[in-house]
Amino acid sequence: MNSLAKPSRLLTAFVWLALAWLSVSNCMAADKQLRIGSLVPKNSLYHRQLMDIGEAWRAVQAENSKYVVYPDGSQGGEAEMARRMRIGQLQGALLSVVGLQEIEPSITALQAIPMLFRSWEELDYVREKMRPSMEKKFFDKGFVVLAWGDAGWVRFFSKDAALRPDDYKKMKFFAWGSEADQQAIMKSLGYTPVPLETSDILPAIQTGMINVVPSTPYFALATQIYTSAPHMLEINWAPIVGALVLTRKSWDGMSPATQVAMRAASEKAGVQIRAKARQEVDEAVDAMKKRGLIVSRPNAEQMREWTEFAEKLYPRIRGTMVPADTFDEVMGHLKDFRAGKAK
Repeated sequence: MNSLAKPSRLLTAFVWLALAWLSVSNCMAADKQLRIGSLVPKNSLYHRQLMDIGEAWRAVQAENSKYVVYPDGSQGGEAEMARRMRIGQLQGALLSVVGLQEIEPSITALQAIPMLFRSWEELDYVREKMRPSMEKKFFDKGFVVLAWGDAGWVRFFSKDAALRPDDYKKMKFFAWGSEADQQAIMKSLGYTPVPLETSDILPAIQTGMINVVPSTPYFALATQIYTSAPHMLEINWAPIVGALVLTRKSWDGMSPATQVAMRAASEKAGVQIRAKARQEVDEAVDAMKKRGLIVSRPNAEQMREWTEFAEKLYPRIRGTMVPADTFDEVMGHLKDFRAGKAK
């Protein structure tokens, strides 16, 4: 009996050692490879910041660590990148609200309420107030938010000049394919949204499939949208808000030292992205004006029309595009800020 028990114990010990090694190997593999997707143009400010984060990550890894950034939407649109993270094809992504809402819908409160924020200071205040609870929501859904950024104000780039809300009713709008609620609201108001992916914008506007693109100036310059849509309406329709997120699986596979390095590098990148992106709004407009962009500035009466139009959208947005409780929370924080109660 003893002669049989000994091999059995040895076999059991071997199995446990093998399982332990497999577990360690899986953690090491997760820690040594990070694939990050984004729509940001290659060599842009955002791409460079992602690469800097990678350098901080690699500095605490083994020599064979692999950090790859896929810019220019090479991994698909933002909804597709969110899907790829869930199935492990990507470990992270730098996404705007369009992609982030595929993970946590309440994030839309920072971007989907038009003409709500009057300044970057207002946006910063509201975002920081909501940041702890928002990051917890992402964490509970399997993602870690490492950095917050933005990419400028959305303005309307069109083939023909337009100044009033009604002027755009005869045009065909680019719309994110994943934003069905927004498209339904637009249609109900007499507008024509055309759902597309970002990579389809330029050929679509060149062929006349669409006539107007809501875009930040920097993106319009980088992608050459303005060459086919040379009229820009100078209103701050909404900020483009984004964040760098990693899957919790990849995060949990990192050592404590790696996590500290990643958080520090990401927080620094977020600050730099926000500062530089805001500066580049005016720089991008100036660069495009030198190459033929025509900027239209609404007068006081036209601005009142835009403000009234935006405010009429709020009841439609609350509870559809933005969860009602989050919509109300944003409004409350903004009211406090404007009343001088910001703390």
